[in-house]
Amino acid sequence: MTRLAFAAVSSSPILLSPTRRHLRFPNRPISALHVSAMPDPHPSLDITGGARDLFLPAFSSLHRPYSPFPLLAQNCHVETIFASFFRCSPPVTYKRECLRTPDDGAVALDWVAGDQFRLPPSSPVLILLPGLTGGSEDSYVRHMLVKARSKGWRVVVFNSRGCGDSPVTTPQFYSASFLGDMRQVVAHVASRYPNANLYAVGWSLGANILVNYMGQDYETCPLAGAVSLCNPFDLVIADEDFRKAFNVVYDKALTNALCKIFKKHALLFEDLGGEFNTPLAANAKSVREFDDALTRVSFGFKSVDEYYSYSSSSKAIKHVRTRLLCIQAANDPIAPARGIPRQDIEENPNCLLIVTPKGGHLGWIAGPEAPLGSPWTDPVVMDFLEYLERGSSQSPACRSDGEALQQSTVDLHQLKV
Repeated sequence: MTRLAFAAVSSSPILLSPTRRHLRFPNRPISALHVSAMPDPHPSLDITGGARDLFLPAFSSLHRPYSPFPLLAQNCHVETIFASFFRCSPPVTYKRECLRTPDDGAVALDWVAGDQFRLPPSSPVLILLPGLTGGSEDSYVRHMLVKARSKGWRVVVFNSRGCGDSPVTTPQFYSASFLGDMRQVVAHVASRYPNANLYAVGWSLGANILVNYMGQDYETCPLAGAVSLCNPFDLVIADEDFRKAFNVVYDKALTNALCKIFKKHALLFEDLGGEFNTPLAANAKSVREFDDALTRVSFGFKSVDEYYSYSSSSKAIKHVRTRLLCIQAANDPIAPARGIPRQDIEENPNCLLIVTPKGGHLGWIAGPEAPLGSPWTDPVVMDFLEYLERGSSQSPACRSDGEALQQSTVDLHQLKV
């Protein structure tokens, strides 16, 4: 969502870098994607989307009922909070790479130490985008990373400006609609591993940014596939619910995290004029208040509502041409089910939507590793991504044009910290 810190076939080919392997399956027969007989999905799962029939064979577990862990899943807030505080965090040793962006900002990429020697250059690469104020230390990020690595994937965590101790070098953080850093990171990773397919997984605000990127940059997006988890989609609706009842607890927690990041770098914002309200940003009582004091001004919006409306990925999903899996929980208190753009997902031949009856936000305490292990979503995500990777390795080369990708790579400079 715009704030959490507990965090098909395409009708026309996508333009890609000529140095990369085939990353799409335009106009290919379904049989080419390993379609095989499988049980129908369990009725406890709500599964829809234009790519439903195409991608259902990818999954090995959707014929089984979604069985949340007893007691914890009786209340969406209990599940959300339990997952945030008590889910185990797998040990991971990172090697950090900091990148300087064209506006002299900086983001941090956390790679798994040693993978540059352990994995071949052609291993698929997975970019992880955490939720608001989240980073590579979050348990849900680490569980996904460990699951992907166990399958032989190279994984990198994209820590946005100020998140995960990423350096802040200019008076600008990031936002739900700002795609400049995302483009830079994807271009950099693509240039570093030109013979590998790129994929991405985003949670909450990271999912919103990811879908916006795929929808707005659909002609140049080099991703072979992506997964969106607990995406708020419609930020206006999410904002309405965020300020109701128990949700104020999440609002307060996220606001505190935002204020902490801001205060750490307050000197950079000291001399800003115009509509900036730095005292309010430092002492905001809600995410909306923080966004009004700083975020919407930084990115040129006249009001918070204009910022939320423009930044909603529900408007971008109809344009997505990359294979996309969206997983939502029907009882998510922060990414409301009523904000899911169901019709656009159903009409997009590249999209699949899975809605679980329980899960909370960043919870999904179900499956064999519940309650302390990885969320129910992780094996489902890997089934999908491995299915795409197997299909891409057997497909013929498609039309490509890497000018946009190469141009954005030219402007990327590394920042050593």
